[in-house]
Amino acid sequence: MYTEIFGVMIIFTLTVALAIPFGKYIAKVYSEEKTFLDPILYPIERFIYRFIRVDPNREMNWKQHLVTLLNINVIWFPLVFFILMNQDWLPMNPDKIPAMSPDLAFHSTCAFITNCNQQHYSGETGMSYLSQVVIMFSLFFLTPSITLAAMAVLFNALRERSTKKLGNFYNYYIRSITRILLPLSFAVAVIFLFNGIPMTFKGADTYTTLQGDISHVATGPIAAFESIKMLGLNGAGFFGVNSAHPFENPNQVTNIIENILHLLLPIATVFALGYYLKRKKLAWVIFGVMTLGFLLLLIPALHYELQGNPAITQMGIDNSIGNMEGKEIRFGNVGSTFWSITATAGMEGAVTSMHDSYMPLSGGMQLLGIMVNALYGGVGTGVLGFFIIIILTVFIGSLMVGRSPEVLGKKIGMREIKITVIITLLHPFLSLTGTALACAFPMLTTPTLNNPGFHGFTEMLYEYTSASSGSGSGFEGLGDNTPWWNISCAIVILIGRYLPIIGVVAIAGSLAEKKYMGDSPGTLKTDSVTFGLMVFGLIFIVAALTFFPAFALGPFAEHFSIISH
Repeated sequence: MYTEIFGVMIIFTLTVALAIPFGKYIAKVYSEEKTFLDPILYPIERFIYRFIRVDPNREMNWKQHLVTLLNINVIWFPLVFFILMNQDWLPMNPDKIPAMSPDLAFHSTCAFITNCNQQHYSGETGMSYLSQVVIMFSLFFLTPSITLAAMAVLFNALRERSTKKLGNFYNYYIRSITRILLPLSFAVAVIFLFNGIPMTFKGADTYTTLQGDISHVATGPIAAFESIKMLGLNGAGFFGVNSAHPFENPNQVTNIIENILHLLLPIATVFALGYYLKRKKLAWVIFGVMTLGFLLLLIPALHYELQGNPAITQMGIDNSIGNMEGKEIRFGNVGSTFWSITATAGMEGAVTSMHDSYMPLSGGMQLLGIMVNALYGGVGTGVLGFFIIIILTVFIGSLMVGRSPEVLGKKIGMREIKITVIITLLHPFLSLTGTALACAFPMLTTPTLNNPGFHGFTEMLYEYTSASSGSGSGFEGLGDNTPWWNISCAIVILIGRYLPIIGVVAIAGSLAEKKYMGDSPGTLKTDSVTFGLMVFGLIFIVAALTFFPAFALGPFAEHFSIISH
């Protein structure tokens, strides 16, 4: 056990050590400073700009950025929906995968164009190679780049003294793909290939078992798929069991690399903020708050998983290795639990174990990670979401000392506060309203619940929380491939994805246009330990006020029902 815990500490330390220089590189990419990849990538980017007929030097205001962002997403919707509805007769389908139903295709389309990647189908049995490559593999690059580009707009707005021009969205978008996601995912894919992850377009292999039975084992272009899946925090699995499958995650080397990729970009973007704004101390404060929250999720989860299930212990069964239900022996209890918390804190749906099989409070820590939606967060969305929390903290803190709220030298007005409050309340509103409606119409929802009572409630709460936060993971005791779950979750996914991004970009544009005031002796310093503690306190209070009643009806109630018996 102690060896496994030490290994987890090494993985996290290595992730941070890699994220710091990576963050500096990201800051150089968006500020268009010279990097070592320029000789290779400049010609490629020039060709792309000419092909799509875009001038990357044309400056845009925040409204033009938003229009471009939304247009890029709208273009993909009809293509993705058409392929999923017709994949049965389209090419690249050697295993004869049937077409999706309209409601499942609608949900899958919404999930993939938003980088949520919530799956209501079972991996290799639900998508043809054409769907996997054109939809999942392509969008694994394209959708994280949307939020990275929006993050670059925010960076630019915070750095400029006073301007209406915030760079070019296409430039940020293309550079996010060519200079950040593509090079690193290519290098990781090569490592995966050498570790036995398949990379082929042939159909399923046929094997004869020792008992003489015929078994069909699906393969595919998995090495390239897996690398960008993990780096872009896409999470959707080529196989139904995701990264628990030996073709997606065959050994400890690939498991360590995939664990690092969970948090590499979310942490790197925090340090990129510090380098871009030349406020490294602010980046460390943000990282410190995120890490404190992350540890407060990880430590209880490890504790309850290592203790095991008391009901099994009472049956006289040796439970010394802890709760191993739904976990891979080759990754162990500690490694599986660490993965589950890094994935949920990083807003990724990838799994090596079944979250539905964890102890109530361990599963609660996973749920709490996506409820808070501010502990590292997704690619770009982590920084965007945390910026909203900073504005809210500055506003409350400034009112407490009788000063006008300021952030990084810019006054915060009524417009920014209104948008901030709406974004802050949107995630819990979508999560809790969806769950309440699911409980209000049991004839549509409870037939698909494999677990009644408190655990069944947690399954429904987790489903909507995952959809609204963009995590994509799930408590898979829930049979979610029904019209109710497909349509309702798709609506939650769309609203939960676009409204926060629109709000943050609008705030960025508003702040950019304001006159830079500079810091005064009474300014609330955002790069101090005191401010970091205020931010953490606000996160805790907001999460407690909004989610505690629902949390009490699910994980808490199930935990006490187990120990009471």
